[in-house]
Amino acid sequence: MITKEAVQTVVEEWLSQGDYFLVDIQMADADRIVIEIDHADGVWIEDCAELSRFLQERLGDELGDYELEVGSAGLGQPFKVAQQYVNHVGDEVEVVDASGKKTVGVLKQVDGDRFVVTAKEKQVPEGKKRPVLTDVDHEFGMAEVKSTKYLLNFK
Repeated sequence: MITKEAVQTVVEEWLSQGDYFLVDIQMADADRIVIEIDHADGVWIEDCAELSRFLQERLGDELGDYELEVGSAGLGQPFKVAQQYVNHVGDEVEVVDASGKKTVGVLKQVDGDRFVVTAKEKQVPEGKKRPVLTDVDHEFGMAEVKSTKYLLNFK
């Protein structure tokens, strides 16, 4: 039986040849291995096929009857690793904090495991009666939020 660590070692060997990074490896079923990779410029089907062939060459018989699925991290899926945050600086994201509150804004900055999202919020300026849209920075810890997703914008 193959271990997740053995698969990860081979995946990381392939990833070291380029600017790809590992998002997740799942071995939930006894006969299925799911690997998610990502890249700042996106992942092509050829990349997934190449990694799949690389795994088959390196692990061969160890893969046995496992069904191997290699894919990219989905655009609408929550971020799982810090590199996904870095790749989306400047993009619009939706953050759901620990209490369930949603914040939609532009991912402005990532520093270690902390990130800043700039959201447009209505605020009443001093001396005014009507609220105006103002840029407000919200800082979050990656481990403290329920999810962060890239928002597709079709405008």
